[in-house]
Amino acid sequence: MTVPPTIANPQVSATRALAKAAVTRIKLRDFRNYPRLDLTVGDGPVVLTGSNGAGKTNLIEAISMLAPGTGLRRAKLDEMDRIGGGPWQIEAEISSPDGVLEIKTKRDALKDRRLIAVNDKNLGSSGGLADLMAILWLTPALDRLFVEAGSSRRRFLDRLVLAVTSSHATQVRAFEKAMRERLKLLRGHKPDPAWLSLLERQMAEAAVAVAAARLDLIQHLQAMIDLKLDPFDRPKLMVKGEVETWLGELPALDVEERICKRLAADRARDAEYGATALGTHRSDLTVFDYATMEPAANCSTGRQKALLIAIILAEARLRARLRGALPILLLDEITAHLDAQKRAALMASLDAIGAQAWLTGTEPGLFADLTPKRHYVTVDDGQISPNRIGVQSPS
Repeated sequence: MTVPPTIANPQVSATRALAKAAVTRIKLRDFRNYPRLDLTVGDGPVVLTGSNGAGKTNLIEAISMLAPGTGLRRAKLDEMDRIGGGPWQIEAEISSPDGVLEIKTKRDALKDRRLIAVNDKNLGSSGGLADLMAILWLTPALDRLFVEAGSSRRRFLDRLVLAVTSSHATQVRAFEKAMRERLKLLRGHKPDPAWLSLLERQMAEAAVAVAAARLDLIQHLQAMIDLKLDPFDRPKLMVKGEVETWLGELPALDVEERICKRLAADRARDAEYGATALGTHRSDLTVFDYATMEPAANCSTGRQKALLIAIILAEARLRARLRGALPILLLDEITAHLDAQKRAALMASLDAIGAQAWLTGTEPGLFADLTPKRHYVTVDDGQISPNRIGVQSPS
């Protein structure tokens, strides 16, 4: 059994010097609507402005590919190829606590797989990127997070966990792999009980590790939120799931045994329905407005957005205190649904946190309250004019 270590107390000194990760150069080739791009910026906030469809989101999607997984759109690899071009390539220079990192990733067209190299050393998978830096993002697709299916919130939660527990994705994959193999075996003729028991044991061990990491993250993320360091509506976070509930009542080893017994008892049912009834794949993140305990799903669009922002800001602060390094923030159309007061509050929080944030919007004036060190970039149909790049005041 592998249970992640308890996260350290987040209430450490906020004044200690923090290192930061920052993308200082990004080069694209045949990525989305960019034939070629070579952009150099500082380690401060970067504001991408331009009309809808100009390529702002495509650019921060490319940055999200420097993290584990499939990026902020969760797109298939070939979907990111430029129409009439491809396969895509991304190169980035990262200022990090470990020095300058050169990350290269591209689509291997022959095998339709993703290749990744860090300082010219090949990585076996994208999971190794989690140990180098954290990248957090909010996109318009997440604006409906609280009213969509639980699977969306579960993915959102697991990405938050990954930012502080780099092994979490491995445990999630281990559970899902064993679950798929068990279902395949159950569909067969006279499945081997011994092999089923082995797979169910693997599922139980991985499920306990996944649930423990989620609960640990929620506990300490809530503690960070409760410090009230950001002037946003305060969310109340909970994880709803059978395994998580059992972990709150029993030792981990007892939970493993309970899972194994339940899975064994459910074999006929799971075989009939072709789905596993018990497991961390059915858990859900539940969010409430702390002041009223109103479910986030019932809140207005503006309040939902404010709750989401509060979670991401708290996660950035928690990551910084745990790892001593600030994450990179990708905030796509972040000012949508925010009034002028909340926009100003967001910019003040970003200044206070100090992480490099990439923000997109249609008008520079939306970011007028951001630090003067902001870097403005105007995007126009996948192109950036050299004389429109630089540190400047919004016009």
